[in-house]
Amino acid sequence: KQISMAEVAIVSVAPYAAADAETTLRLMPILRAELERVNSMKLMDEIEMPLISVLADMEMIGVLLDLSFFKTMSGELATRMAGIEKQVFESVGKPFNINSTQQLSDILFTRLRLEPPDKGKKTASGHYSTSADILETLSGKHPVVDWILEHRELSKIKSTYVEALPAAVDSKTGRVHTSYSQTGAVTGRLSSSNPNLQNIPIRTEEGRKVRNGF
Repeated sequence: KQISMAEVAIVSVAPYAAADAETTLRLMPILRAELERVNSMKLMDEIEMPLISVLADMEMIGVLLDLSFFKTMSGELATRMAGIEKQVFESVGKPFNINSTQQLSDILFTRLRLEPPDKGKKTASGHYSTSADILETLSGKHPVVDWILEHRELSKIKSTYVEALPAAVDSKTGRVHTSYSQTGAVTGRLSSSNPNLQNIPIRTEEGRKVRNGF
């Protein structure tokens, strides 16, 4: 039931906004003293503060996407995933829900008789885990395992980037307006959120293709 600040009556939001500003003002001398103690005033005044207006401009301008590229790639990934599913079903002799951990566990450890890496470790439902690290351990022991790993990778790229990024495009500007944060990462580097544009995949060929859509 939360509403945005813009929908709150001025008479209600004014005390909150004033207290917010006053608290920040009271914190300033404390934080300034700490910056001076660690010799960071030059960094603050010459890099961090001037960067704010640059990031604001970047957020307002937004990032342009090639929507036709993402639409084509989504279709290609769907076709490849369907092909993998067909291979898996033919190999095990029956169709099943490839995204069901319980059904996949039955296929791998009961039907295909693969040896679980940790026999003493089962999920709450009483099935052996089919997590990524488990499947990586079983990689090479049966074609189905490697097909499942490939299917999961393609599925993640499709849902997390190829479909999610176009959905984040602003209808008025035709661009994605992510938020850049100077303080979001422990390392001090910029971070991006809503949507996250800093973790576009690069390790796999399919992941690298996503970058062609910008």
